[in-house]
Amino acid sequence: MPFFSIIIPTYNSEKTLKQCLESVVNQSFTNFEALIMDGVSTDKTLEIAENSNDYRIRIFSEKDKGIYDAMNKGIKLAKGEWLYFLGSDDELYNLDVLCKIYEYIEKSNIDIIYGNVYSTLFGGIYDGVFTREKIENKNICHQAMFFNKKVFKKTGKFDLKYKAYADWDHNLKCFFSSRIKNMYVNEVIANYADGGYSSIFGDNEFAKIKSWKIIVLKKEELFFITKLKRIYQEFRRRRKVFDTFQAIQFLFLESYKLIF
Repeated sequence: MPFFSIIIPTYNSEKTLKQCLESVVNQSFTNFEALIMDGVSTDKTLEIAENSNDYRIRIFSEKDKGIYDAMNKGIKLAKGEWLYFLGSDDELYNLDVLCKIYEYIEKSNIDIIYGNVYSTLFGGIYDGVFTREKIENKNICHQAMFFNKKVFKKTGKFDLKYKAYADWDHNLKCFFSSRIKNMYVNEVIANYADGGYSSIFGDNEFAKIKSWKIIVLKKEELFFITKLKRIYQEFRRRRKVFDTFQAIQFLFLESYKLIF
């Protein structure tokens, strides 16, 4: 089973896909698969993907509802434990990116690991450590992020009603959840293309509800913390009244129901 699944949405990407794939297949870390999620391209995209002649590349071509639909399909098809989403016009920054991220993951107990991207669009490196306050106002490029596949069982997949910022919507869910641990590493993960969809087009639907969504997420998080405190208080009471085993059993079952 591959450790990483690299999901690459494509549609008429013949001008950039070859360089993108070369940055992936030539990685020093080799335990990965790359999923080409194509939206029925009419140019040479599929030919380029097939000519890569690498058993780790799996190609799927069918009509989709845009980039995030392709990414969602990739999540379902991925065999890897950790998922990474790379644009077909982006490239991994160097040949040791996957090796470095693997080493960080092996030393940590985390659900999301993220670093930086390099782009002339941002004037260089973007964009360091993100806090809850920071992500309310600006997004992490998904090209800088690796997700344990279990994250999507907790958050759901990308919301297709957001055409350009479904990843920002998802990142807000992740950062405002105590159930999801994230870690920043000071590494450049990818060269981010200036012409990405979200960098060109806005997302009016997301802009209209972003402030409201943040309020809802904060309330949900407050409820989660309050509920967890109550469970712990009841655990302490039961430990005094009943035997320790019964109290621990209660703590385990109630915490499991809350978290999962």
